[in-house]
Amino acid sequence: METESTAAIRHRGGRGARERILQAAAKLFYEEGIHATGIARLVETAEVSTRTFYQHFPTKNALVEEYLRNYEAGMTRRIEQNLSRQGLSPQDQLLALFTMLAEATSGPSGRLTNRGCPLHNAAVEAAGHMPDVQELVHHHKNGITQQLTGVAARAGAANPDQLGRQLNVLLEGATALQTSLDSPCPRHDALEAARVLIEHALPETRPAN
Repeated sequence: METESTAAIRHRGGRGARERILQAAAKLFYEEGIHATGIARLVETAEVSTRTFYQHFPTKNALVEEYLRNYEAGMTRRIEQNLSRQGLSPQDQLLALFTMLAEATSGPSGRLTNRGCPLHNAAVEAAGHMPDVQELVHHHKNGITQQLTGVAARAGAANPDQLGRQLNVLLEGATALQTSLDSPCPRHDALEAARVLIEHALPETRPAN
């Protein structure tokens, strides 16, 4: 029988508990799935009591939403950094996200994985039952298209809106297919496909006579 003292050792509440819960969520939701991860699994991994969990998050959905907001904020920063890297031509800036994807080796938990995009995975699991999650995913994905469209316009694309959408389709397709195949190959294929698409969409640079 577990005594109060052994429970206190097993459950490290107090300072840092919220961060441990979020770290557990990032690992378990990404690697095992949102629906497959219950409260018991979360509190065990985070080493907190159920009571401590609910002190920080009134529902599991509240935790899901904060996990995704944190991921979205971090990914948005990475995208902006890659699209605005100094010394890159607009053409190379368009390829920067595909290079980032091809070189990615880990998910939110830091472990090697081919589980794809956490936001895409969450949208699939939400399936119309988590409107706040779907709204967050839509905002993020549309934002990527807008960023790519802006760079495409600076690069001189004849139809930057179309190029921005097409490039985002490649990004999304690569991350989804790597999950289905459990393979990094689609990420590298997307980089080469994006290179061809960009070359055909941008005006040819002719050498001066």
